[in-house]
Amino acid sequence: MKVVVAGASGFVGSAVARALTHLGHEVTALTRHPERYQGAGTPLRADIEDADSMRRALDGRDAAYYLVHSLAVDDFADRDRAGAKVFADAATGACLRHVIYLGGLGDDADDLSEHLRSRREVESILLEAAPTTALRAGIVIGDGSISWEILRQLVERLPVMVTPRWVQTRTQPIALDDALHDLTGVLGRPETIGEIYEIGGPESMTYRDMMLTVSRIMSRRRLIVPIPLLSPRLSSHWLRLITNVDLRTARALVDSMTNEVIVHDDRIGALLGHSPISFEAAANRALDARAERIGAAGVRAPA
Repeated sequence: MKVVVAGASGFVGSAVARALTHLGHEVTALTRHPERYQGAGTPLRADIEDADSMRRALDGRDAAYYLVHSLAVDDFADRDRAGAKVFADAATGACLRHVIYLGGLGDDADDLSEHLRSRREVESILLEAAPTTALRAGIVIGDGSISWEILRQLVERLPVMVTPRWVQTRTQPIALDDALHDLTGVLGRPETIGEIYEIGGPESMTYRDMMLTVSRIMSRRRLIVPIPLLSPRLSSHWLRLITNVDLRTARALVDSMTNEVIVHDDRIGALLGHSPISFEAAANRALDARAERIGAAGVRAPA
């Protein structure tokens, strides 16, 4: 199939482009800077804020992945809303057979963070306008994932962690390889169009559970002490000081960390016949991938 990946420069998007290429699809990677693109597929200049470029990019293609997210800017919800509308219009105009979107887990009855509400809004825009399959995930565990990097860097850099309340929030992390299996597995399956699938690993865990597991894997004894005094705003500044995540991204992610994000509907497992690996196995793979990347680059891992 001729498949477009919007967001091919991002963590999930770049992995999706690689996976689709390995599966034999003809992949077009949309990017604002094709001259800099070094990932899988053929780069093509397109901007989600430029309707004409998006229409040209989707013309003649069979399917597209929409993996664009503007988390690092203050007005990310406005930008994501506008971008989704442009993309949906272009997909409809190009008569795409299938659009696949990855959003976030979270109970609609909960008081969702602005980040998760934005993910839901984009999902609704695409489902209403184009032949879309929506997948929802929590933390995707893999080298390059921002959420994973926060966990890894906290464990690596802090022997004693005085942590916010959100470390007790439950989530259901999924390995990158498992997420890719689900994302590519629904491609071209008409019975999935109009459906929303929740994807996750086999375990429901707190952030504290994940940090303790990673500390054991890395052979670093860590003491984690949750306290109620760190508000989401203070927590984001705390993360910015300890990790290399920028403040805007940290703030949006911290807000979402107060929401429980677990799988309540596991229909996709029966559909695709796939069993995801454990968090510990996923964490080991992510750490191995990081070590391999750093070794290949010939650089020393940061402390």
